[in-house]
Amino acid sequence: MTAEGPRKLNAADVPANRRRGGELRVTLSPRTVGCTSGFGGVLHLAPGEAVTEHYHPYSEEFLHVVRGVLEMTMDGEPVALAAGDSLFVPIGVRHRLVNVGEEPATGVFHLSPLAPRPELGHVDTEPVAAAAEPHPDVRADR
Repeated sequence: MTAEGPRKLNAADVPANRRRGGELRVTLSPRTVGCTSGFGGVLHLAPGEAVTEHYHPYSEEFLHVVRGVLEMTMDGEPVALAAGDSLFVPIGVRHRLVNVGEEPATGVFHLSPLAPRPELGHVDTEPVAAAAEPHPDVRADR
């Protein structure tokens, strides 16, 4: 797919991925809109739910908390997050996100630049929540 101009997607239009925990929906990616610089979407976590620890060897991650109370542990150091907070996760930093509040939490994320191949984009450092679930599909070749 090539980018032909603005492209609008609703999170409900893309499948949810629960591989690392929570409900992650990649809305903007090479596969969905033909972009070439990164990918992003929406993440929902129920109270107590977590995204398992991992790192990105090629990408920076940007997270903006829309609602809820979260804690991101980065290289073992906790960072408290609440609605309206934004967080930058540098390349290579191990991180794990947990909903520490009593209400559902929602975040918007973006990763850039893209890894040379999608399967190289994430390195899991603990067992994933749903190992049978595929990795989020951001490839342009579909």
